[in-house]
Amino acid sequence: MIRAVLDTNTLASGAVASVGAPAQIIDAWLEGAFEVIISAYIFEELARTLAKPYFVRRLTPSAASAFLDLVRSLAAPIAITTPVSGVAPDPADDEILGTALSGSAEYLVTGDRKLRELGAYQGVQIVSPREFLEILAAG
Repeated sequence: MIRAVLDTNTLASGAVASVGAPAQIIDAWLEGAFEVIISAYIFEELARTLAKPYFVRRLTPSAASAFLDLVRSLAAPIAITTPVSGVAPDPADDEILGTALSGSAEYLVTGDRKLRELGAYQGVQIVSPREFLEILAAG
């Protein structure tokens, strides 16, 4: 089974949207098309993101809580055992790369263009949500 890390933006966008690539990715995950790997770092960042005004206007507190519960119960939690430093254009994204490496993910799905410019890192393919949907469709 495909193992993937969904960055915070992909997860948060999938929580609020009913259409579009992030929503389709969440649907595919819930249907068992792939496994989501998550670290405490990503989970905590997701919780902070869903509490920001943009998301508060789009999700009720109970819907945000339910989404966090869903992620907590269905994603495979891992500890970051392979730290990454100085690789990503944004130092905070090194934690995302560390999550992918530590969880033996094949893909890191992100909307961050600068991070995607890396293309791959130590065997982890860094792809957009749309590209990941194409990978899932190709099966």
